Amino acid sequence: MNFEEYRTYDATGLAKLVADKEVSAAELLTLAQERTSAVNPRINAIVREVPAAPTADLSGPFAGVPFLIKDLSQDYAGLPTSNGSRALMSLPATAHATVVQRWIDAGLVIFGKTNTPEFGAKGITEPVAWGPSRNPWDLARSPGGSSGGSAAAVAAGIVPCAGASDGGGSIRIPAASCGLVGLKPGRGLTPSGPATGEAMHGAAVQGVVSRTVRDTAAMLDVIAGGEPSGPFVPGMPDAPFASYVGAEPGKLRIGVRVPTAINPSPDPEAYAAVEATVSALTELGHHVDELPQAPFDDDAALAREFLLGWFVYTAWELAEAKRVSGAGDELFERDTLIMAALGRATSSVDYVDAVQKRHEHTRRLTTFFESYDLLMTPSLATPPPKISEFDLPVALQHGADLLIKTRTARILRFTKIVDDMVDKNLGWVPYTQLANITGRPAITLPTHWTAAGLPLGVQFVAPLAGESLLIRLAAQLEQALPWADRVAPA
Repeated sequence: MNFEEYRTYDATGLAKLVADKEVSAAELLTLAQERTSAVNPRINAIVREVPAAPTADLSGPFAGVPFLIKDLSQDYAGLPTSNGSRALMSLPATAHATVVQRWIDAGLVIFGKTNTPEFGAKGITEPVAWGPSRNPWDLARSPGGSSGGSAAAVAAGIVPCAGASDGGGSIRIPAASCGLVGLKPGRGLTPSGPATGEAMHGAAVQGVVSRTVRDTAAMLDVIAGGEPSGPFVPGMPDAPFASYVGAEPGKLRIGVRVPTAINPSPDPEAYAAVEATVSALTELGHHVDELPQAPFDDDAALAREFLLGWFVYTAWELAEAKRVSGAGDELFERDTLIMAALGRATSSVDYVDAVQKRHEHTRRLTTFFESYDLLMTPSLATPPPKISEFDLPVALQHGADLLIKTRTARILRFTKIVDDMVDKNLGWVPYTQLANITGRPAITLPTHWTAAGLPLGVQFVAPLAGESLLIRLAAQLEQALPWADRVAPA
């Protein structure tokens, strides 16, 4: 097998070749490593090698398939999990994360860890620790984040599927930026242990980015389900998720909304992505309504409540990283220190208020689902941004450094910088946080490429336990608007 043939198979297809003894796990690993050597110097997707020596007795549904895990929360025993931070680059994990163990038990051959922003706290992947990852569709652009390294690796053909996680869009943003399928499971369906019970109060979940819906579904079968140290036992479907691929979704009623309070004028390509998908949905017999307003009162308020909780969580993550590593501020990024300072400046009452308001958004979304089966939006409001596009202006960098040095960065809370951070950093991705706050499943599908050849797809949000519905509709759209054979130029 050569690379051109390897690239035509998804993980499910490669697993069948191994099972039928048409190719060996060692051959597949060699192809993945050769592709890594060829393209990783340009895209900087993989930042750490994982020793891999596949044996002939591998078992499981994905036995022998090369795989990558994210260098954030997906611990591999004996190797550091840097979380994209210079402070944690040499601190080895003591045990496999539960999802990593489940991937190993499924027979996947893990040979590397992928790039991520510091603490996964951005929708782009440009950590100081490892340098920026680049989008294989345009090397001047970001692959998104925080699972940007994983998405870049899959889009570049290194592997057909890779580990990812999502706390505010971190599966869906990079999947949309790189032309991939990205499913964020509902809250609690996939495990966060054993080190963590519920990351970010359940807003963050584990998953994958892939080229095909059937890989996404089968990988969810591999990792879904509770664990002894988990906070609860999640509800599981009556049949494997993979069995829903190809099953009829029925005639669905879908509400679609493009403008947002954060970005009232999305790029024309975002509208084009929706229009192309609406056309396909209509031909498939579904009913699509353009919504006069979002199914919640104010998505700008939702974003600010989301970021307030994010800043507080970042403050805790920074303190924990300092505790376990002994590092000082000099080993953390400026933006991380700013977010942490804003988090520390938040009162406990304001934090609890923001968490409680999640229930209000959930109730409003639940009311929406009384009339509609799914909510549809663009995945991105603009094409993927250029590398360094969101760097602070030099004057603000110097001012922020001074505030951090004098430990007065909390006063930034009373300046326009927070609003600017919301508008700039969420303006291109205003759609994804809703699913995390409400705990609902959501999927992004690469149904559209821009005139410049960049991916920009659509997102569907489902009610509780709606993963199987998302998989059924996604597989139907995959047939109507094929995308898996598209090859990124890089």
